[in-house]
Amino acid sequence: MLKIGHEVVRPGKRYGEPDVTIPIPEELATVPGVPTNQREVDWYAREYPLETMNITERASRDWANTLRDQHVEMREIRKEHDKLNTNLIMATRESAEIEPSVEPTGDDITGSIKEKARQLGFLEVGITQYDTHYEYQSKRGFNRYPHAICLAFEQDFEPTQTIPSVDAEIVHSSTYRTQAAAALELANHVRGQGYHAQVIHSSDATGPIIAMMVAAGVGQQGACGYLLTPHSGNRQRLLMITTDANVTYDEPVDYGIHAFCQVCQVCVNRCPGRALMRDKIWWRGVEKNKLYFKRCRPVMARYLGCGICMKVCPVQKYGLKNVMDHYAATGQVLGKGTHDLEGYELEGKGYFGPGELPVFENDFFSSMPHGNADEWAFEQFKDKARAAGGEITDDLLEELRDQVARAMNLNSSDVLAMMAEEQDYI
Repeated sequence: MLKIGHEVVRPGKRYGEPDVTIPIPEELATVPGVPTNQREVDWYAREYPLETMNITERASRDWANTLRDQHVEMREIRKEHDKLNTNLIMATRESAEIEPSVEPTGDDITGSIKEKARQLGFLEVGITQYDTHYEYQSKRGFNRYPHAICLAFEQDFEPTQTIPSVDAEIVHSSTYRTQAAAALELANHVRGQGYHAQVIHSSDATGPIIAMMVAAGVGQQGACGYLLTPHSGNRQRLLMITTDANVTYDEPVDYGIHAFCQVCQVCVNRCPGRALMRDKIWWRGVEKNKLYFKRCRPVMARYLGCGICMKVCPVQKYGLKNVMDHYAATGQVLGKGTHDLEGYELEGKGYFGPGELPVFENDFFSSMPHGNADEWAFEQFKDKARAAGGEITDDLLEELRDQVARAMNLNSSDVLAMMAEEQDYI
């Protein structure tokens, strides 16, 4: 039996259930939250601010959506989700402007917020300062309020275990919608206490919010890049509400996840795209396992959203308490090396058990476009011009003009001047 370094006490999985005590073996204890070099975080936020991949990697996003749309069921799921989700996104965008329904008493309403969140079905809730270090450049000024209510909503267990599958994609989409509706109700509760509340929809995020989730004690970032929470690991969807309410901040927690993930490595070993790093690195002032985006998205685009790193996480499958109890008793990772945890099937490729990984064609990863959409259009234009012996025909120019116009939502005539400049770089 390993020596226990400390214990973490969290509310039960469901509202009204007793608290859960999680033993953290001494050898897995590191630091609360995540190791951070704040000077580097400050510098990167100032000199190289974050930007959403919907802008910086627009070409690969559009490419991935095109591939997904070739799958009839996936295309219909996406269409239905977009239809149902649009009204929720619009409602969250309007939420910042809604005035409180009563005058504030000045009382601290932290407990009231957390109780209501749990009643609404949120698995985890914590409160911290809204952190502009992790804000997309294009979203600066979007958020109105200083405090962040960090929320995690559980994704149903059974369909998640079928990843990658149509059923898993359905529950993935529906969880986003369910949590958004619950968040709008929680925001109304805050206004009923006399304060403003702005719901920041997951599809309209101001930036990557895991850092704030960690600061609020909701969980810690795992080797897969997801936030791991005590009850469901990475099997949840995250959302944030900002407010000007009188609240008390939570503190980051050492759940033992940083060290445990280095021992476990199941998600790293089972990733079909080999997109996960075994060792942590320092990235933008934070120590973490870094994801290889260029090896992740091609698999996600072609295989029903992938998500295998979620499916094979033992904390997702068994819960952190069971995982830590087992590790403390045996020194082993619960489920590691078993088909129950590690097995998955890729459509058209077959089943892969522990130690087995798919093999892809030579151009599987290199065929994905990179950069924003107009940059990719210009790269294609250059390749076609070279293939034509350097001859720039009217047809090639017309094709480039149309592609860039679509990328930038402009009329073709608006891109003529830019095209004339870019031709110098062929």
